[in-house]
Amino acid sequence: MVRHKETSERLAAAAARLRDAVSALLFQPPVAMVYNPLEYAWTVHELYLRKYGGGRKRVVFVGMNPGPWGMAQTGVPFGEIAAVRDWMGLSGRVDRPRREHPRRPIEGFSCPRSEVSGRRLWGAFRERFGPAENFFQQHFVANYCPLIFLEETGRNRTPDKLPGTEKKRLFRICDEHLRATVEFLSPDWVIGVGRFARIRAERALSGDSPRVGEILHPSPANPAANRGWTAQAVRRLNQLGVWE
Repeated sequence: MVRHKETSERLAAAAARLRDAVSALLFQPPVAMVYNPLEYAWTVHELYLRKYGGGRKRVVFVGMNPGPWGMAQTGVPFGEIAAVRDWMGLSGRVDRPRREHPRRPIEGFSCPRSEVSGRRLWGAFRERFGPAENFFQQHFVANYCPLIFLEETGRNRTPDKLPGTEKKRLFRICDEHLRATVEFLSPDWVIGVGRFARIRAERALSGDSPRVGEILHPSPANPAANRGWTAQAVRRLNQLGVWE
């Protein structure tokens, strides 16, 4: 079995490869700017991997890509600032993207906005497990794609809306990284947070051992998520047999 420290080191090395590979990609309009938190928030992201990515995990949750007020600011998946700073005990230097949209500024841990999706996700885990260390003993949270795509207006453009050729290049890299993450962590379950992440996990991991499931995405843009998201997510995980 891979040792605790060795697992986290492998995750950090894989994340560095992912960071460099996606930074070399080019995207056409309507994408106007691309943020890569693995570059400008690398210090915190690497700390997250090294502190909480060690050892085997029974469940790996996978999101789509960073949100503008979560991982974009902290470098941690679904990284709502209070959850990252106060619950996980993580902090560190966050720089600025090479090009920054005035409507989507990167202020790091000083950002006054709160990422609702991250607040709901990490809040549910905190409610069930208490201290972060308890949750991360058997669980881990990752994102499929590390990039944020912004249009001229500052509107977020999700990876599934990219043109076919751009998606193909990006998804090939992200699939490879997801497979590496699963190889290192050896989970029984990979849970897509939302339909997109579940589909990408099924395709990337086809033929591999983890079972793949899905929970409702906690975004407030999803009307169903505004009707008791935590209870729905817990109920689904119980139905799948992920949690008892």
